[in-house]
Amino acid sequence: MEKVKLGVIGLGKRGYSMMRDVILCFDDVDVVAVCDEYPDRVEKAAALIKEKRGITPFCTTDYREVLSFGVDAVYIATAWESHTEIAAAAMRRGVIPGVEVAGAYTIEECYDLVRANEESGTRIMMMENCCFGKEELLATAMARAGLFGEIVYCHGSYGHDLRSEVAKGNIDRHYRLRNYISRNCENYPTHELGPIAKVLNINRGNRFVSLVSVASKAAGLKQYIADHPELCEKDPTLADATFAQGDIVNTIITCEGGEQILLRLDTTLPRSYDREFTLRGTKGSFSQTTNSVFLDGDREYWNPTRCIANTMNNAEKYEEEYLCDEWKFITDEARAVSHGGMDGIMFRVFLDRIKDGGEMPVDVYDAASWMAVTALSARSIEMGGAPQSFPDFTSGKYVSRPPLDVIKLK
Repeated sequence: MEKVKLGVIGLGKRGYSMMRDVILCFDDVDVVAVCDEYPDRVEKAAALIKEKRGITPFCTTDYREVLSFGVDAVYIATAWESHTEIAAAAMRRGVIPGVEVAGAYTIEECYDLVRANEESGTRIMMMENCCFGKEELLATAMARAGLFGEIVYCHGSYGHDLRSEVAKGNIDRHYRLRNYISRNCENYPTHELGPIAKVLNINRGNRFVSLVSVASKAAGLKQYIADHPELCEKDPTLADATFAQGDIVNTIITCEGGEQILLRLDTTLPRSYDREFTLRGTKGSFSQTTNSVFLDGDREYWNPTRCIANTMNNAEKYEEEYLCDEWKFITDEARAVSHGGMDGIMFRVFLDRIKDGGEMPVDVYDAASWMAVTALSARSIEMGGAPQSFPDFTSGKYVSRPPLDVIKLK
C-alpha cells in the first residue's frame, strides 16, 4: 500500500487541527472523506484539503457513509460519547480506526470495543499522543534498562486549566460542558495513564486489579462564570448552571504486580499545564515536572529548593544513550506544531502499522482498560470512594502477551 485512504470523522477543534497540522503533512496519506454533524465544519475541512492537495473529498454528516466509501482507515475525533460506537462500527466494516482519547460511560462500551475487534480481526489504535511524548519515552527507556530498579509507584495528572473551554461549550459547540454538568468522574484519564501503563506492561504480563476515586466539591467553574459575565450574555443557560464534576479527582489504581498508580484530574481551577508523569522505583525516580532523575547514591538534600536546583533538567544528560531517534533527530518544524511534535510521531506510527500490517502499539485492550477508568471512577465516587474491580478485557491472555513499546526504544 503506497498511500493510505483516510476518512476524518469529527472536525471540531482537535479533528480539524490534526488534519491541518499533522495528517496533511504526510505524503503517503490521502484524506478522501470528511464528516462532522455540523455541515459548516465539513465545508471548511473540504476547502482546506482542496487548497493543500487539489482534491475535493467526499463530504457527509453521517459517519456510516464514510465507512462505506472505500477508506482504509478513519481518524475519529468526535465528541466523547460517540467514540466507541464509531470505532466499533469501523472495525465491523473492516476499516481500521484511529480513535482519539476519551473515557468510557459504561463498562459495556469497553466490551463492545473488544468484541468488535476480536470478531472482525480489524486492528484499532487509540491515538494517545502522550505515549509518544519525549519525557515519557525517555523515562520508559531508562526504566526498561533498569536504572530505576523495580517500579513501585507511578503518578500522573491531567493538570490543564480548561475553564474557558468548558464554559464556552454551547458557544463553541464543544462536548465538555455537558459532561461537566452531568458527570462526576475521572473523565480524561489516558494522557497520564497511558504512558504509565506502558511502563508497567499492563495487558502484557500485568493488569489493573482495582480502583478507588474521590472527588472534591465543584466550585471552580461557578466562580469562573461569575467572574466573566460576558459568557452569560452569549449563553444565558450558564447563569443557572450547576456542575457535577468535582474540581479535583484523585484515583488510585492497584496493579496485579503490586504497583500503585495515582491519577489526578485537575481542569477547573487556575493552574499551569503539567502531566506530572512520575516513576518511583527501588533504585531511583523520574519526575516530568522538573525533568529530573534521582538515582540511588545521588546526594539527597533536605532543602527542597536546593534539591530541585541540583536536579532540574538533569534528565537531559541521559538523552544521548536512551532517547529514541524519533525525538533525538526531530526537526524544529515538527516541534513547532501539534503538541510539540508528539502528534506527528504518533500519526507516523499509525500510518506505518496500517501499511505494514503490524501490531498497533496502543491496541484494543489498552483502549478498553484505560477508558474503563472513567466508568469505574464514577461508580467509586458515587459510592463514597468504594473500591471497584477492573475487568480483564483480555480474558486471561494478558498473562502470556509479550511487552510492546509504542516505538522501538533504545
